[in-house]
Amino acid sequence: MANVGKLLLVFLLLTFSVNGQSTSEKLKREQVRLERKISNTKSLLNKSKTNTKSSLSELRVIENQIVYRENLLKNYDNQIRGAELTIQKKQIEIENLNTHIAKLKAQYKRLLIYSYKHRNKYSKMMYVFTAESYNEALKRNKYLERIAEIQKKQFIVIQQNQALITTEISEIEKEKEYKQVVILEKSQEKKEIEEDRIKQKEVYQKFKNQEANLIAQLQVEERKKAVLRSKISAAINREIAEAEARRKSAEAARKKNNPSTNTTPSFAETKESARLSANFEGNKGRLPWPVDRGSITEKFGKNPHPTLKNVTTNNRGIDISSPKNAQVRAVFDGEVTSILNIPGAGKVIIIKHGNYRTVYSNLKDTYVTKGSKVATKKVIGSLLSKENQNMSLVHFELHKVSGSNVICLNPALWVTH
Repeated sequence: MANVGKLLLVFLLLTFSVNGQSTSEKLKREQVRLERKISNTKSLLNKSKTNTKSSLSELRVIENQIVYRENLLKNYDNQIRGAELTIQKKQIEIENLNTHIAKLKAQYKRLLIYSYKHRNKYSKMMYVFTAESYNEALKRNKYLERIAEIQKKQFIVIQQNQALITTEISEIEKEKEYKQVVILEKSQEKKEIEEDRIKQKEVYQKFKNQEANLIAQLQVEERKKAVLRSKISAAINREIAEAEARRKSAEAARKKNNPSTNTTPSFAETKESARLSANFEGNKGRLPWPVDRGSITEKFGKNPHPTLKNVTTNNRGIDISSPKNAQVRAVFDGEVTSILNIPGAGKVIIIKHGNYRTVYSNLKDTYVTKGSKVATKKVIGSLLSKENQNMSLVHFELHKVSGSNVICLNPALWVTH
């Protein structure tokens, strides 16, 4: 059983040696990504400390920060395990190198003894001259040359193996130091999580004591969302109808001038629109966020209320909590097709990207006009901010026009941060 266990360990270490480096680099990249997210949430929360009035967005940001920190702890655990496997692998390599060096030294010792016994030219010449034939003499001379060559190579190989051992020992020390740094970071992260949980509990309790107000506020927000949904749908449908009317008018003019021209199918895409749609689709998962920094505080679809039990909200997009009055930017090249002004819900910009539409809501100011061409990351407006709050919220939606139908998509699958 002991041999089986040892063989299993060697197999695991060999597997790790093949994939270990790429896995380690992947974990480090993931660590950087999580640390960037934590930095964003910390920045939002630090700014909100100046206010005595807490917000639901703040509570959600705290929850996000705890999740990011817990994921970072798991990342640290994986990196520590990786460092331990690397150390074990290198220790086995050192053992193998030492065994190999012992064999090389034994062979080298025998060669030295042989060289000592045949240390003068006369002995070597006699060994050659006592051959019974000329061919045998040549073979003996070749043999002596080969012995000398092997002796030199053995010495070089021993030196190389000893240098490898020195390198492996140095790598082990580096891995041990790296492991200790990660352990310290993990310990600090645990303390930060506990502090976040205390803060989360305080904010949660404040809202639990105001459930009646929360329910009334939620009803108001849901009415605003219904108006927003209706206005956005109406704007996109109106744009589709206008585009179809223009197409039919152009088709009628072409048919009048050339009666033999075949009628183009309804909602036919232009080459430019098709190319833009393909480019947009090709960037799925790589589109930039509509704001430079922030944290998703309400996901696409159904979301449980952070404090009210058995209460959910339905989101047609994602909500991103951002610094107060943050700038909003286009996530891809396109054309502004609508700018709406919704009382109590700010302004809304809709941008066309071929068959796709991106929607940016809860804006205070808009820096573009209907018909404007925009490029990726072009600033198109700034966010509203509520009184006594140091966070703003952008509501971001993504729709696909398919014929006369409009399909609502999950923006989180399309953007990266």
